Amino acid sequence: MEQHKIYLTLENGRVFEGYAFGAAGEATGEIVFTTGMTGYLETLTDPSYCGQIVVQTFPLIGNYGVIPDDFESPRPRLAAYVVREYCEDPSNFRCQGTLDAYLKKEGVTGLWGVDTRELTRIIRERGVMNAKITRTPPEVETVRRELADFAVRGAVEAVSIREEERYAPTEVKRRVALWDFGAKHNIRRELVNRGCEVVCLPQSVSAEAIAAYAPDGVMLSNGPGDPAENAGVIEELRRLCEKKIPTFGICLGHQLLALSQGGKTGKLKYGHRGANQPVKDRQTGRVYVTSQNHGYAVLPESLPDTAQMRFVNANDGTCEGIDYTDMPAFSVQFHPEASGGPRDTMFLFDRFIELMDRHKR
Repeated sequence: MEQHKIYLTLENGRVFEGYAFGAAGEATGEIVFTTGMTGYLETLTDPSYCGQIVVQTFPLIGNYGVIPDDFESPRPRLAAYVVREYCEDPSNFRCQGTLDAYLKKEGVTGLWGVDTRELTRIIRERGVMNAKITRTPPEVETVRRELADFAVRGAVEAVSIREEERYAPTEVKRRVALWDFGAKHNIRRELVNRGCEVVCLPQSVSAEAIAAYAPDGVMLSNGPGDPAENAGVIEELRRLCEKKIPTFGICLGHQLLALSQGGKTGKLKYGHRGANQPVKDRQTGRVYVTSQNHGYAVLPESLPDTAQMRFVNANDGTCEGIDYTDMPAFSVQFHPEASGGPRDTMFLFDRFIELMDRHKR
């Protein structure tokens, strides 16, 4: 394959040279790293990466090709993709194409041949920052000024569905309103597998409109960006909580639920992205290995007395889950539905089912 030089410039002025694959072009975004050793297709199609340049710490990516059945959304939302090495000749009985061809089709710029270990170390020590990929050697100070003014805005609105979608099992036992802030497909699949009709609703929906569907429960999905930016959603969610409908929040949904109850969120230095985050259940003392993808966290000291921190990150002590005592609701920062694994916390969907059945009207 013919190799074309391409350049990655960080906000701190550091420049990495590599080679282009995927779509030709340039890209600007917030640069983050993910530590997953498998599940690169789920990473590529996770809407929570909207506006970000994603660095894979695992050195070889693309070895099992492209498998549409494993996608977590219809198309990638990330700004660009950075790997140490990508596989041009994948081998898997489900493979339907190469990573290079897929990124070209979806208009995503890829960069390979850089030292992703060094790049990850910089992000860990300096913290998440903006970056730009260019086809020609950059004028560093000009790029740095440009990056200083860059921010990911309107991410939830960009990735949310535009109109209602419905999914149902053969036998419907419950109805769940899935409030879509950038939902991964497997959240819906896990609910359908448990006998739930799932009504997916856009981020712009009102509390009254959700209640009009008479759902047995409300699922607050994952999604991208700064949670505090979604002021309209937070206010509608506050109103919805007054109706005491059983509610389960995942990732961004967890953060938005906390914000609706008076809590606050803060940005982490480099976030949690990968499939190896240890989370402790403070009620039982058990530790679970979880999949995560977030750059913000709920600040425990900001929570009201009615919000009890149930799960905590065993590495850095950040909030990983909340139980609410004044309403039938709970939330987690991690991903119990993680298709790329691990699936240790899948039982939380069963907990949601039990919560709905206990409060069935």
